[in-house]
Amino acid sequence: MLHPGASARGARVAILDFDGTLSLIRSGWMEVMVPMMVEILAETPGAEGEDEVRRVVEEFVWRLTGKQTIYQMIQLAGEVGRRGGVPLDPLAYKRQYLERLHGRIAGRLADLRNGAPPDTYLVPGSRALLEALRARGLKLYLASGTDQDYMREEARLLDVTRYFDGGVYGALDDYKSFSKKILIQRILSSSDVAGGQILGFGDGYVEIEEVKLVGGVTVGVATTEPECRVVDDWKRERLIGVGANYIVPNYLCHEQLVGMLFSNGAHA
Repeated sequence: MLHPGASARGARVAILDFDGTLSLIRSGWMEVMVPMMVEILAETPGAEGEDEVRRVVEEFVWRLTGKQTIYQMIQLAGEVGRRGGVPLDPLAYKRQYLERLHGRIAGRLADLRNGAPPDTYLVPGSRALLEALRARGLKLYLASGTDQDYMREEARLLDVTRYFDGGVYGALDDYKSFSKKILIQRILSSSDVAGGQILGFGDGYVEIEEVKLVGGVTVGVATTEPECRVVDDWKRERLIGVGANYIVPNYLCHEQLVGMLFSNGAHA
């Protein structure tokens, strides 16, 4: 899917999200986070029925996807309080979530450490896309809401760090000191790159919105994980809603995608 006239021909920088955009190591994270939050909210005095609680949780988890994980936990704490419960510190909720998530992904990390081909846990076509973007002279940045130490290790295991000459950035303990918005502002203020020269790739609300706000072009990755062969309609509608110019299920079409991105003008 393409918004007419969306050409990145003048792009000099590409910012890519990590989980779900390139990496599949954490595939299924929502299936860990959402049930945990539903369980917690279901125990509050003012909890609605399970279906309504799930709807509320899915809405804010999606809206905050791409921001640091702590923001979803801050929202959870607020939802607990609004329903008459006594919330834990958001960091405590984050620790609970990461413990559950680790149980889901530990085998994948072990596979990679034991020599599994890195591309097994990449969205199909990712490496070819990265090489194509570098070949066009773009400076690449990797930015994630996942804790920086974890995502840097995962990027290393996937052998993608070498493509990101702009740097690899994740969430910090001082969560207000880094965000995708802050990274974009740093790029704009510390170089002669203009907002319209930024190309963004992401599967979440935040990275698409932030690149669009400065006038850049965006590719929404609305993939049905972990196979990543078809578009997930739920993701597609939400990514289009925040302004994604292109929607792809993977990068197997990278030659066609790059051709359209860097053409003189795009057509729907």
